[in-house]
Amino acid sequence: MQISVDTRKLASFALVAFIIGGALGGLLFNYGGVYVPTSDLSNMFGFMNQFQSYDELKDYLVASESYDSYWGGPLFSFRGRGFVDDMVIMESFPMAGSDGAVEMISEALKGSGESLDFSGTNVQVEGVDEADVVKTDGTYIYYAKGSEIIIVQAYPATDVRIVSMTNMSRPVQDIYISGDKLIVFTAQTPNYRYYNEEEGIGDDGYRAILTILDISDRASPEEVREINMDGTYFNSRLIGDHLYFLIRNPAYIYDDIVELPSIREGEEWSTIDADCIWYPNNTRGWMAYHTIASLDVQDSEAKLTTETFLLDEGSTIYVSPTNMYLISEGWWRESRITKIGIENGAIKFKANGTVPGYVLNQFSMDEHDGYFRIATTGTNNDRRSGNNVYVMDSELNIVGSVEGLAVGEQIYSSRFMGDRVYLVTFKITDPLFTIDLSDPENPEVLGALKIPGFSTYLHPYDENILIGIGKETIEDKSGNIAWQQGVKISLFDVSDVTDPKELAKLEIGDRGSDSNALYDHHAFLFSRSRNLLVLPILEAQIDETDFADGEAPDDWYGEYVYQGAYVFDISEEGIELRGQVTHIEDPMEFLKSGYWFESGYQVERSLYIEDNLYTLSNGMLKVNSLSTLEELAAIELGE
Repeated sequence: MQISVDTRKLASFALVAFIIGGALGGLLFNYGGVYVPTSDLSNMFGFMNQFQSYDELKDYLVASESYDSYWGGPLFSFRGRGFVDDMVIMESFPMAGSDGAVEMISEALKGSGESLDFSGTNVQVEGVDEADVVKTDGTYIYYAKGSEIIIVQAYPATDVRIVSMTNMSRPVQDIYISGDKLIVFTAQTPNYRYYNEEEGIGDDGYRAILTILDISDRASPEEVREINMDGTYFNSRLIGDHLYFLIRNPAYIYDDIVELPSIREGEEWSTIDADCIWYPNNTRGWMAYHTIASLDVQDSEAKLTTETFLLDEGSTIYVSPTNMYLISEGWWRESRITKIGIENGAIKFKANGTVPGYVLNQFSMDEHDGYFRIATTGTNNDRRSGNNVYVMDSELNIVGSVEGLAVGEQIYSSRFMGDRVYLVTFKITDPLFTIDLSDPENPEVLGALKIPGFSTYLHPYDENILIGIGKETIEDKSGNIAWQQGVKISLFDVSDVTDPKELAKLEIGDRGSDSNALYDHHAFLFSRSRNLLVLPILEAQIDETDFADGEAPDDWYGEYVYQGAYVFDISEEGIELRGQVTHIEDPMEFLKSGYWFESGYQVERSLYIEDNLYTLSNGMLKVNSLSTLEELAAIELGE
């Protein structure tokens, strides 16, 4: 089982006071602090404990052997103050006029009363926004490129131009847009030493930095908040005005001192005290502090709300509008689940539980009608034990299950849709399982479809049709393995759950072809109302004339010939390639690529505003007509 919750009280004090407090066994200092805890301990249950003192936490870490020291390594975090990495406005340019994606209607033309139709980030749960490197509000596009945030006026297409470029001084990991606030996560990694008179020579340590910019004037973004947190940024969600995010810190002892996470805003520091940390009684493996924080991004005076858990290293999260589920993997590849309530900025531990097997990604989980559903592969490090689906009640007790599906295979994709779940497993062929969950205590496999290839991402076209994105495969003559081929797009009819069918499929390229959308659902653009599907694809082709018998071996890789956005017409009738948009004009880039292809002009994301398609690479933003794919505009974004 998993879990621990967080906090009754937090200590806020300077680092030196923290060390003294640690020596005194967890004596609390509370001077107001950068952040506050919110757990209602009267509602907690499950196998968990709370440390009563600094010494108890230290003894626990020693007993679990989480006390190695790593001077200068990834686990060493020695904090120095007086360290401010200022955002720099690089350039400002004159502003003109002063479902894969979610389809959105917004008052983007301010003051005009005109609404624009544009695509949002492709998210798993409606109303729960996910961070990405590209966002749009229907008028502007916001693009995180390296350490820069580039704001482009995108609509109308005749006025496309860069309006500002902001250097964040650190690599940008994720961004959100919330009204006139731009939310930015950046990372600082320990790549140098510093000298501090008070603390001596140290390492600056891993830090996650949350910056909020006021972009009322898009030409001059203004920093309104910066919060520095020890550790690494793990994941986040934006629900309404409340941002929820998770920061991880390794739990260890250095030089006989337990290093605990600290948070800084301006000159004010807060450090989590030992007796504010909760932990389950069966934590094993390499443990880490997982601090879940929330912030009202529209309130510049709002304090950060936090809860901290000492858990096995987290692997992924699933977030509904009211709950976050954090998954950690135990020694024997069981999945340990921590359920945390998140409503109106409050964070409250609710339950913990364990299921056999490991989770592929966030789409292996779902919350529906008060139940949590989760799909896992294998147990005890043995995939031959098959694949499983578990249904858990609100307290994370298992109430129903289907186990041992497709023994010898593993889950490649899954999608929960209401009372059903669809699983794709693979070894040689691709079984698509349809599973009924309408009776939570008695889940039932109703049908299966076996076809060559596999899907790594499933997306609902509607309630009876699924879109699958993956790879075509060819079975080896031995019958023991299958060779991956081109990128495959499939339409699956699941209206008769006992007899799923492949309505249509389209293969792009030969072995070696690839797409970001296979691994990152944010690269998937879909609009049912527009019959539109757009994927970034790197296409490889095999020239059969290169072989004496006119046939290439199954394991032969093709030569790279094209990279760009592939635009498809998609409907219940099938899938048809409408056309392609590339940012790479020189074919020599493909001829000199060899085994690997890399270019600053590889299309990574696409979106639409009204009847225009926008594609982004590191070096360019291009605008094309959605109907004809005629190029309307293109701007360079720099190297």
